[in-house]
Amino acid sequence: MTAHTVAPDAPAQPVPVQHADTAPGTTSDRLLALLQDGGARHRLIEHAPEGRTDVVSALRGNALDQAAKCIVVRVKVTKKSSRYALAVVPGDRRVDLARLKELYDARHVSFADQATAERLSHCVSGSIVPFSFDPELELIVDPGLLEHQEIFFNAAELDLSLALHTEDYQRLAAPQVTPIAEPLTGTAP
Repeated sequence: MTAHTVAPDAPAQPVPVQHADTAPGTTSDRLLALLQDGGARHRLIEHAPEGRTDVVSALRGNALDQAAKCIVVRVKVTKKSSRYALAVVPGDRRVDLARLKELYDARHVSFADQATAERLSHCVSGSIVPFSFDPELELIVDPGLLEHQEIFFNAAELDLSLALHTEDYQRLAAPQVTPIAEPLTGTAP
């Protein structure tokens, strides 16, 4: 495992997230450029390929509650219309679908199918980042994840992760922050 630290000389101003259709390169490239341009304090961590939150957290050496578990959900607002959200919760919790249904005043909320999740996140399953680079994907984060100085997540690749200062994450990602997590009680995300 290899770690690289980036610490900017001066605090940076917010940098708007570029959407996938306007930014070249891979999602990992766009993410790293966003962090660099935004002066984010972060570390890159190389590790064996892994997408399961508990296993990759052990490889990185972070506490499970510092891991950003990223799940794309389908929010069925009416019988004929749906929208998608990227729900981000601490790694030791799971997405509370009932809470999301209430939050969006939706008819139904479910996990997006793998193809849709990968299309909207521009990442393979298991490496989804807690940023939205697609205008169709709303970003919502549970406040429990933001209680730590750093958060950890795969950097749009199964063998590369990021440790990112939480303040910089909030500044650059500009997520909606609201309680959307519940304790793990089974095998659902």
